[in-house]
Amino acid sequence: MEKLNNEYIDRWRLSVPTISSLTVMKKQTGIWIDHMEAIVVSLEGDQVNVQHIESGADRHFKPSGGWKAGGTSVAQTVSNEHAEEERRKHQYHAFYKKVMALISDSSDLAIFGPGEAKTELENEIEKEGDLQKKIRIVEASDRLTENQIVAKVKAFFPGAQK
Repeated sequence: MEKLNNEYIDRWRLSVPTISSLTVMKKQTGIWIDHMEAIVVSLEGDQVNVQHIESGADRHFKPSGGWKAGGTSVAQTVSNEHAEEERRKHQYHAFYKKVMALISDSSDLAIFGPGEAKTELENEIEKEGDLQKKIRIVEASDRLTENQIVAKVKAFFPGAQK
């Protein structure tokens, strides 16, 4: 009976994976971002996950009609523009925090897009110690279709898809 138990235990030990035999899947993430939306593409093994995040930020609006067209004084107009810009900054900050929450479990990050949003996101990430080390590239990019974004992320991380 004891010999049977030992054989069973030996077989069990062989079938249980050890830490060294397990392969840890890396989650590699690319983010296309502008001030209106972010498209987050995550690669994990042969899985591709695409998520869209809307910023909800106000668009820049400049009334037409020239000086004092709205009937307000110049000082009041400047004050209103400043308040609107501050509100947008807060909206962008909340937007970047949403994106960062989605990418927190990624091992590698690629950030790309038109305009300033990509560098603003990079600056927000730099404030967070752990995520900053994961940035592999920040690159300018035109507006792309979702398929083009997925292809670009796969090109950034060629070893992700096997």
